Amino acid sequence: MRKWMLFSALVLALCLLLASPILSQEVPLYLDTTQSADARADDLLARMSLAQRIGQMTLIEKNSITPDEAAALFLGGILSGGGGNPSPNTPEAWAVMTAEYQLAALETPLGIPQLYGVDAVHGHNNVYGATIFPHNIGLGAADRPDLVEAIAQMTARDMLATGVNWNYAPVLAVPQDIRWGRTYEAYGADIDLVTSLGLAFMRGLQPDITQPGSVLATPKHFIGDGGTTWGTSSFGPDFIDRGDTIMDEATLRELFLSPYQAAVDAGALSIMASFSSWNGTPMHAHAYLLTDVLKGELGFSGFIVSDWAAIDLIDEDYDLAVASAINAGVDMAMVPYDADMFIDSLTRAVESGAVPQARIDDAVRRILRVKFMMGLFERPFGDDALLPLVGDDASRALAREAVAASLVLLQNDGSALPLTDDIGTIFVAGSGADDIGLQAGGWTIEWQGGEGPITTGTTILDGIQAAAPDAEIVFRGRGNFDNLLDESGAPQVADVGIVVVSEPPYAEHLGDRETLTLSGCDQNAIINTRAQSDRLIVVVLSGRPLVMPEVFEQAEAVVAAWLPGSEGAAVADVLFGGVPFTGRLPFAWPSALGVELYPVGYGLSG
Repeated sequence: MRKWMLFSALVLALCLLLASPILSQEVPLYLDTTQSADARADDLLARMSLAQRIGQMTLIEKNSITPDEAAALFLGGILSGGGGNPSPNTPEAWAVMTAEYQLAALETPLGIPQLYGVDAVHGHNNVYGATIFPHNIGLGAADRPDLVEAIAQMTARDMLATGVNWNYAPVLAVPQDIRWGRTYEAYGADIDLVTSLGLAFMRGLQPDITQPGSVLATPKHFIGDGGTTWGTSSFGPDFIDRGDTIMDEATLRELFLSPYQAAVDAGALSIMASFSSWNGTPMHAHAYLLTDVLKGELGFSGFIVSDWAAIDLIDEDYDLAVASAINAGVDMAMVPYDADMFIDSLTRAVESGAVPQARIDDAVRRILRVKFMMGLFERPFGDDALLPLVGDDASRALAREAVAASLVLLQNDGSALPLTDDIGTIFVAGSGADDIGLQAGGWTIEWQGGEGPITTGTTILDGIQAAAPDAEIVFRGRGNFDNLLDESGAPQVADVGIVVVSEPPYAEHLGDRETLTLSGCDQNAIINTRAQSDRLIVVVLSGRPLVMPEVFEQAEAVVAAWLPGSEGAAVADVLFGGVPFTGRLPFAWPSALGVELYPVGYGLSG
């Protein structure tokens, strides 16, 4: 397939050269690889109609448009949102799907290649069988920039295998309220930690954006998305996501700006605007922050992309919303459903003068310049030679290392951990003990994730069984071991009970929770297992710290395992002492909401 793609691209380029009276004499400047990206962008822009320019500013999700329809509208980009997968959901099907869109784009008169974007926030997480790495909160606990960079490199490799060249990551949020459903997408509460690991992820995605092996990174969400106030969300009083960041400018800058300055300085070429508002003004309509601060003060020369349908939230009048967003500095609009509606609206705005032609030209020039810098005109397709590597042993070994490094030992009374491999009996319980979906959390195969074997990998139970092959291991999800009797007829008591409790999978506003307690089933599993275990170990799978004082009262040892991804067996590597505990809390752990039990940076060794 790769040779066919390259041959098709060469044929198309030759046809373009022969079709134009200008090109028959000489190669147009925009196709001259000896020219700078700026010069090539200027030359191509001068050849484009208004329809072609506005098309470049339009980003549509793939289920809403066919390759031919996208090409007819000259679209600048296509995306797969969470769950925007081909059928069957295989790496090979992804490669075919993205190639179809790219081939159609290359057949247009100017042959402008498309960007294809995904939220590959912890591996190429939409693709069945790809390795799923720990979510960022776990990587923040590990605080290993080298590990984060290597994970991003693996992610870029898998993306390129499937023809995807644009990643909506890393998240540079600094959450101020752990009730936010996107807390796990952030590295932590410390701005220096967020900056360090965010830049490491950028380096891994685009070590040199001009060379093969890189994909376009997108630091997000500019700015203040982690500082919104509970109850101000557009979803209503029971939410915080997409809410209002209410603070003065000095505080906004102190809490949230420096990671973006660092990202721009490190070569960021795409930045996503935030769904949130600042003191009542939607970020997507905030000309001061998007244009004056980000593009002006910070010197950002790339393009700003909107979030999913975020422009719609600016105003009920769609035309006014579109004009406001583009004038504020949004360069490419993630529409994401109705391309014609957006294109027609923006065309009317230009024709009426509501959006100056110069603003259109600036946006398109920025987009084209990035495409030239990425080498998309020379390398429009992915690399299907990489397809056999998706989900390979090397990536799973890296994920296993990351999982082990991310675990935080919160409590270890009586040196309950590490466990030894000569234990006689182990009772295992809890919702997360044998569930890859719960381990992986949201943004896995589907937007909200899912429970059960949603992709390939190993569970924590698998790891326990491998670490203690000679032990009698009994798994009961609800912890109902009371029918297990010893020789005297009394309830059997295990040497060790391990209960893996879990939040359900969630993403974005659907994870906003005013109370952060365990489910009743998991609480009962702890009570039941405690009653029949000499030692009780509780492992917590969660996208943030939880309020669970009863767990610390009942268990000898408590471990925060966050959302480890597909390689859950690595949790047992640490429980059984094969790898030491080195993780430290990226967020304070509360005894009650607003009451700190363990501070940022806390973590026992064991």
